[in-house]
Amino acid sequence: MDGEKAGGGGLADRILAAAVAGIGGHPRPGQQQMAAAVGRTLDNGEHLLVQAGTGTGKSLGYLAPALASLVEDRASRVVIATATLALQAQLAGKDIPAAVTACEQVCGQGVTHAVLKGRSNYACLLRVRDGQGSEQEALLPEPGEATGVGAEVVALRRWAEEEAGSGRLADRDDAPAHTPAAWMQVSVPVRECLGAQRCPYGAECLVEKSRERARASQLVVTNHALLAVDALHGGTALPEYEGLVIDEAHELVSRVTGAASVELGPSQVERVAKRCLAWLTDDVGLAFLDAADALQGALDGTDPGRVTEPEAEVVAALRSVRTAARAAITGLAGGKDEETDRRQAQAAAQEVFDVAERMAKLDPYDVVWVSESERFGRQANCAPLSVAGLLRSRVFDNHPVVLTSATLKIGGDFRAIAASLGLAGEDAADWRGIDVGSPFDYRSQGILYVARQLPPPGRDGIGPEALAEVAELLWAADGRTLGLFASQRSAEAAARYCREHVPERLVLCQGDAHLPRLTAEFVEDPEASLFGTLSLWQGIDVPGDTCRLVIIDKIPFPRPDDPLMQARQQAVTEGGGNGFMAVAATHAGLLLAQGSGRLIRTLTDRGVVAVLDPRLVTARYGSFLTASMPDFWTTTDRETAIGALRRLGSGTDAGAR
Repeated sequence: MDGEKAGGGGLADRILAAAVAGIGGHPRPGQQQMAAAVGRTLDNGEHLLVQAGTGTGKSLGYLAPALASLVEDRASRVVIATATLALQAQLAGKDIPAAVTACEQVCGQGVTHAVLKGRSNYACLLRVRDGQGSEQEALLPEPGEATGVGAEVVALRRWAEEEAGSGRLADRDDAPAHTPAAWMQVSVPVRECLGAQRCPYGAECLVEKSRERARASQLVVTNHALLAVDALHGGTALPEYEGLVIDEAHELVSRVTGAASVELGPSQVERVAKRCLAWLTDDVGLAFLDAADALQGALDGTDPGRVTEPEAEVVAALRSVRTAARAAITGLAGGKDEETDRRQAQAAAQEVFDVAERMAKLDPYDVVWVSESERFGRQANCAPLSVAGLLRSRVFDNHPVVLTSATLKIGGDFRAIAASLGLAGEDAADWRGIDVGSPFDYRSQGILYVARQLPPPGRDGIGPEALAEVAELLWAADGRTLGLFASQRSAEAAARYCREHVPERLVLCQGDAHLPRLTAEFVEDPEASLFGTLSLWQGIDVPGDTCRLVIIDKIPFPRPDDPLMQARQQAVTEGGGNGFMAVAATHAGLLLAQGSGRLIRTLTDRGVVAVLDPRLVTARYGSFLTASMPDFWTTTDRETAIGALRRLGSGTDAGAR
């Protein structure tokens, strides 16, 4: 349904107009169309997918009708869920205050609002005040020392006390600079939280206060992960709500999958076992430690990949861990309420038991596999085969939902993303999709160049012909290049090659330093280039002349050895569908849309997206993938792309041709 027009004179229209004027903006037809569609969804309960291109102003496009509905029904609540902390902060600090001010101007009524994050984002006063036994005390600095993790813990303790007394309820993002190791000493995993009733500091708990504030608010901003936790645990994480807006909705499936996934390694089992030893008999404690050794041995003897056989060695080891953890839980039962360490050790053992039991079942709706990494070594992993059913029954069946993103039409329509969200099939809820467009004229602002003359990419990383093409394009663009690569190895190889062959241009590579620092250098030096992998495909916004060229070395299909993607593809095929198109091609189309969308961020941006994978124009699935990308003018002629980049460098508007 693409022809929907905004209604005239409605409260949402007036709030939107006042908000746009308040920030010095101008009316945008796409934003107005979006606001009208969102208002209709909140009224009639039909779910809505809105593709709103970069520059549409989608935050105000859904905030204005949400505020209008809350003014008209003061007892209702709307939840907004975002994928990234950056957007959450933007909403809380900029967009919502602007919209609420406009609402007050228009109708004389404000709307209360709050931000709600997961438990691990807030300091735990029990940990802050009573520590974590010998583990935390060993980290604390000696008198006079001012560096290291211990000093960070001391600073975090002081900060948390100030927050507890101030009522600000600041979270980890507002804390003093710290490492993850330091934060672990002042926060508590969900499992180990004693609860407000049993904790001696429950009345002051920052998490409970943040939830109280959310329950007292009409508009609550949270994140995809907490929305997933709420769905997984029967609505215990969020206050009740009547409407839901999911921003950055293209990320929802992966975020919910992450929240529903678990992992278990020998070091984790051993660490929990050692926490429990003080309260266990020798035989129970030693059996728990032995189970960690058994898991280590089984993992060492198992190749990375999916586990499907009930008699596999790693499954037997998981059963041993399950049995040992159950015995430890029994041994830790009883005790006094004030024995905090004991109760938290029991909670940790319970988590090990639950994870081991889930993995050992080899449930057909789960995917279990062994992974290997430099940091963690080998460990067992488990993720849901699909989250569509969870989203359908726990989210879409209960409330009207608006899902919005700049990239929801994969392959040219909404069906692929709708199916992954649980909005397909006979029992699925009613939904509609609209594309409100973008203020950008992609065909005149950008070129899509596909290097048809290059050989198809191989499995051994980027080839010599593609490396030469990267250097030539970077030279033509005078640097100013964002390189999006399928692997860290390819990104590093391209960076080395360009540093050698285009030495007059600064080439930064992900891994050289922290990404925020690299991004800042990329912005500060107008002729710098930045090469990297997945986090750059979706997580960087650099408008203007800093980025005239986006290079994509390879169609970003899932890794062929990714057990979860393999299992999902196989399940679709066994169900009579096209597993490759439904899973692999849809995954690639989404990333191509996100990656190519890095080029045009403002009305004045100009440039080229260069895809060095000829399959984009030679393979049968190529048209599906290009339909997912912005509507750039397209060429396979190398000299056309080079010439356009050179004209941009000389100050001549390249246009599309």
